[in-house]
Amino acid sequence: MTAPDTATRLLSPDVEQAEAAIVEHYPRLVRLAYLVLPPSLGRNRRVLTAHSLAQRALPRGRREAAGAQGGVPGQRGGAGAESGYAYVRLRVLRSALEAGIPLSFRALPRRAQLPPLLPQVWGLRLFPRSGGAEELALDQWLATLDGPGRAACVLRALERLPEPEVLRVLTEAGVVNPTAAVAESGDPSTDELFNSPEFDPCVLQARPTDLLRRRRLTRAAIAGGAALAVCGALLALPGGGWGADGAAAPLYAKNAAAEQALDPGQLVRVAPTVWRTSSRTDYSGWPARGDRVDDTALLRRALAVWARPGRSVVVSATPGTPSGPPMGPPQLLFAGTVDQAVVVLLYDGLRVARYAEPRSGTEVAALDFARTDGASADTAMALVLSRVDGNVRYLTAPWVTGAAVRDLLKPGEAPADLKLTPEGMTPPVPSPAPDGTCAGWNALVLAGDGATRLITDLGELTPARLTSGAPGAERNVTDGAELGEWSRIACLLPSVRSHGVRTVNAWTYAKQPLPEGDGTATWLCTRAETWQGTADRVQAQFLAPGAPLAAQAAKAEGTAACGPREPRVLAGVLWKSKAGQWYVLAAGSAQFASLTVGGGQVSGVAVGNRLAVKAPAGAQVELSGKLTDGSKAGVLR
Repeated sequence: MTAPDTATRLLSPDVEQAEAAIVEHYPRLVRLAYLVLPPSLGRNRRVLTAHSLAQRALPRGRREAAGAQGGVPGQRGGAGAESGYAYVRLRVLRSALEAGIPLSFRALPRRAQLPPLLPQVWGLRLFPRSGGAEELALDQWLATLDGPGRAACVLRALERLPEPEVLRVLTEAGVVNPTAAVAESGDPSTDELFNSPEFDPCVLQARPTDLLRRRRLTRAAIAGGAALAVCGALLALPGGGWGADGAAAPLYAKNAAAEQALDPGQLVRVAPTVWRTSSRTDYSGWPARGDRVDDTALLRRALAVWARPGRSVVVSATPGTPSGPPMGPPQLLFAGTVDQAVVVLLYDGLRVARYAEPRSGTEVAALDFARTDGASADTAMALVLSRVDGNVRYLTAPWVTGAAVRDLLKPGEAPADLKLTPEGMTPPVPSPAPDGTCAGWNALVLAGDGATRLITDLGELTPARLTSGAPGAERNVTDGAELGEWSRIACLLPSVRSHGVRTVNAWTYAKQPLPEGDGTATWLCTRAETWQGTADRVQAQFLAPGAPLAAQAAKAEGTAACGPREPRVLAGVLWKSKAGQWYVLAAGSAQFASLTVGGGQVSGVAVGNRLAVKAPAGAQVELSGKLTDGSKAGVLR
């Protein structure tokens, strides 16, 4: 029998020892990588990159295992196991630090700087469990440190290494100034928080990606294929089509107006102080802001994609908003880096277009449109720059002087102030009810131009303004009673998401004493007006005494009811008293002189705008009313 090769016998256990160290300490290595990686990557990419770095810590071959700095020594019982872990930890740490180095055209990117090839997750966003206020504060503080500073914190807090050992490991990892990194590593009193589930990328939560955008992408691909087939059939016909085009220019002929609309040098740029003297206080007064406003290549790509979106471009538009190219040179509102994307905002007088491409390349892009004609100082307060990991970042109008975030479900709590950047950008703000539940509903409080306005994100490029008051007398939501009303109806706002909503007004149109002395109910009407003006949505809500949330009593779309043109509303519900008796309750606005109910073994007439009649359980009735001028009117439907 031939004796085994000596080199093979000595080197083979080294790689196996490294693999054993990775498998045994995998959660610890992934947590280390997750904490050292720059938070600007976003939580989903940090999770995947941390797993990728830990898995790639295994040496590629035995030669590398033997010759690399800090290589795996031969096994010597427990000490060998610790040495194997120290080796893979050093590789993970070095890769995590390299991932935080900004990409540059002067050098080829390192493997750790690129998105991980494995693992890959499609159709889901992954992130660790949310922690408390202390974990959030620690995460925000870590984001202020550079990579070596975070590495020093992790080695001290997570690995429990003394300072001389931290300096040695940082030096081996390639840190130029390890002493400075240790100096900025902070107070050891918070070290226990590093073991929190907030920073555990092995225990994850999953949420879907943008489902509507994926569906639109599939539909766009199908429509593109059909259009291509039709074009091929037309080109095959004699003469190049079905008939002559008359005086139209040939296809793709040069046109001066079309060429100017695609020229970055022709973009309209407004001076920062124009809004102070302009007769219009809308998006036309916004100056060009952002750190990429002079990036001609970026602006050229944005204009070209707007005019001719390719197959890899995901296009979305609010209802009633055309998505065609601009008629002339648009106005530049913003161009800059936002989180992990590069964003350009353009305005052509009718629409705001948002172009976004990843920082890592230009092969894919997103193009979103929102109709904004008829905007004013009340409705041109902000635009959505990005949505990442359940957070929204806004760009505020130049006349905004202060911003805060308020939970509509907690009217008694003061809003939390937000620090705006010099360019008017907010920090990430949690989205309203991001996981589908309504445990909270965040709204933005913006002060400026002599008023304080309340806006909220409804899943579109333009946030919606929230108001209170009777139709024609709408006002900003500021006092406690108005905030209390909105706390009862905020959870009904998802019904108007993604419908191009400009403003949502809520007002109390009736108070009704309940039968059997069960208190007083409140009737509210909510009108969501859209930018297109023809698909407004109206809801009547019934708020029982002591109920935390209002119930929807009636709804309608495309109606003038509950608005300035028809400031009246009538709705009814089937209500059960505390004693178990069912009643038909109905209430109309002040324009109603009497109400009538019939059908379902129920009959009754009431003088005035309120009605309460006993009814059997599950009764189906017809409700109508007579106005003070003698004309009849039906319920909201």
